Amino acid sequence: MKEVFKKYLEEKNLHLTDEQFDFWMSLLVERKLKRNEFLLQAGEVCRHFAFVTKGCLRLYYIDDKSKEHIVQFAPENWWISDMDSFTNGIPSNYFIEALEASEVLLIDQQSLTKLYNKVPVVAIFFQSLLQNRQSATQKRIISSMSEPAEEQYLAFLKTYPSLAVRVPQHMIASYLGITPESLSRIRKQVVQKKH
Repeated sequence: MKEVFKKYLEEKNLHLTDEQFDFWMSLLVERKLKRNEFLLQAGEVCRHFAFVTKGCLRLYYIDDKSKEHIVQFAPENWWISDMDSFTNGIPSNYFIEALEASEVLLIDQQSLTKLYNKVPVVAIFFQSLLQNRQSATQKRIISSMSEPAEEQYLAFLKTYPSLAVRVPQHMIASYLGITPESLSRIRKQVVQKKH
């Protein structure tokens, strides 16, 4: 897990000294999740910000008609959390579940504050990370309101290139807000256009 995380930080151009990196690692908790195991359930307070070193997780909520709505997938090298619950200490509306056997590095709010104080460049890194996430979320909202489902599927493939073959079709459909049947038609159209 340590090597995966170090490589990720290097790819993000976050250059830390060995001492800074070791301090960050000392604040992280390693956790292995079995397939279908929950990192968070609705009603709980989200205590951690999680970095995925192996596997894939999903963030979703269940509406009052018991329908699942997937908000985010988090494959390797992605962060996942319910930021509102994590930041404000309020019960979450979301579930975070492992879709595959997964390994994550967890950091809690208190440890994150210690990290920011000792290694200020990390605070800037996380601010940029969260701004990018906010921007991506806003683009996705606009896309879901105005673009055809095929365009949304192509955007999904660009955002999550490895997931089309790793995640069940009904979950991709849930993420896109369409039926599995519609997704099946779109996938066929996309394949036909490539030939």
